[in-house]
Amino acid sequence: MGRIGLLNRLMSQKTTARNLFQFGKVKGDTGKYKQIVSTGQVSPERFVPEEIEKPAYYFMNMPPGNTLGSPEIKTQDQIDAMRLSGRLAARILRECGKLATVGTTTDQIDAFAHERILESKAYPSPLRYAGFPKSICTSINNIACHGIPDDRQLADGDIINIDVTVFLNGYHGDCSETFRVGDVDERGGFLVEATKSCLDQCISLCGPGVEFNEIGKFIDRYCDEHDLASIAAFIGHGIGSYFHGPPEILHYYNEIPGNMQPGMTFTIEPILSLGGAEIAVLEDGWTAISLDGARSAQFEHTILITETGTEILTRDQ
Repeated sequence: MGRIGLLNRLMSQKTTARNLFQFGKVKGDTGKYKQIVSTGQVSPERFVPEEIEKPAYYFMNMPPGNTLGSPEIKTQDQIDAMRLSGRLAARILRECGKLATVGTTTDQIDAFAHERILESKAYPSPLRYAGFPKSICTSINNIACHGIPDDRQLADGDIINIDVTVFLNGYHGDCSETFRVGDVDERGGFLVEATKSCLDQCISLCGPGVEFNEIGKFIDRYCDEHDLASIAAFIGHGIGSYFHGPPEILHYYNEIPGNMQPGMTFTIEPILSLGGAEIAVLEDGWTAISLDGARSAQFEHTILITETGTEILTRDQ
């Protein structure tokens, strides 16, 4: 679940999907798909038993975590704990992906994820985080990120990003993947594969001593080469006992200083679009939707910087 950065890139007003498409027109061939023009009915908050360990924001309304400052260097005990939370998040994500089928509602996927996380003695991190009402994020087609699960049925040809974060033994693990629903058109398939490859290559260039800005510089080149746009309003972030913290991982060209060091843990989560990079947030305060109606895809991992390179913590093993 990404953190909002570059607030100047985000439209300050909230809007409805039906009204926003007047602001921009999609450029180029974006393929065949069903644009999301309204959100569905959101079910009541799901119950969390008393015995499940909960983050502080469950009990009080708190703003999103601060991503500015010096990144934490994790101890071995912290790293071991994050391996467990990361693997659980990856397993739940894989299981949720199997439900991304024609006719299934995103609320049904949320209900499944919620129960599976609780069965694992963990807490679904998005629930109540800065007021988010559900246990996972589900973002379809032209929804860039932070889609709220509702009663809309998945349709043939949809692409859906499912974003899962769990809080286990005091530590968060965060990952997401974009899944194809039924028969996805060629442009949609290209977008999904290109975005996955982008994340994989971002991770491969990380290691001790590497500047954080190398990630954004690579994504900028990658998008130019593949005629895509990076939705820069949302960033990767440090993670640990906190959901969002430093460092900020910017998915666009930048010269901001800062080096990766062994023991750092953070997410990389590019959102790439077949159209433009501009987005707006709907009236629910969360759903980020493209101004031009173009589709986007996102993939995310939580990674650890080691003495010799990187370790993907959100890998289902």
